Amino acid sequence: MPDTPPQPSVLFVCVHNAGRSQMAAAFLTHLAGDRVQVRSAGSAPAGTVNPAVVEALAEVGIDISAEVPKVLTVEAVRASDVVITMGCGDTCPVFPGKRYLDWQLPDPAGQGVDAVRPIRDEIEQRVRALIDEIAPTAHA
Repeated sequence: MPDTPPQPSVLFVCVHNAGRSQMAAAFLTHLAGDRVQVRSAGSAPAGTVNPAVVEALAEVGIDISAEVPKVLTVEAVRASDVVITMGCGDTCPVFPGKRYLDWQLPDPAGQGVDAVRPIRDEIEQRVRALIDEIAPTAHA
């Protein structure tokens, strides 16, 4: 039996955990399945996920209507191999040995679905590249 590499874990962080980080987590879960452990959180979580984000993802077949924004915890960062921030500034705890990426993306807060679509598409491209890097599919 071939050795199974350890499952990488990724944490997506933005301020409200209502838009960008929710989209990124949804795409990673949708595209990588159980090959990657996925978390998302916000330094100041909103009460609900942005409805335009829910609609934009539904257009590409991903349902996040049941998701709720989660608060960023030290434990979530500690448990993740890769931490991807999206405009949360210096509020993210930093631990040695973690890989940190900062994705500069427009904030979909207060935007309609027309403005969210290009953000969604950019996030999908970045998530696909991340999967190729951290959890490539085995080719026979």
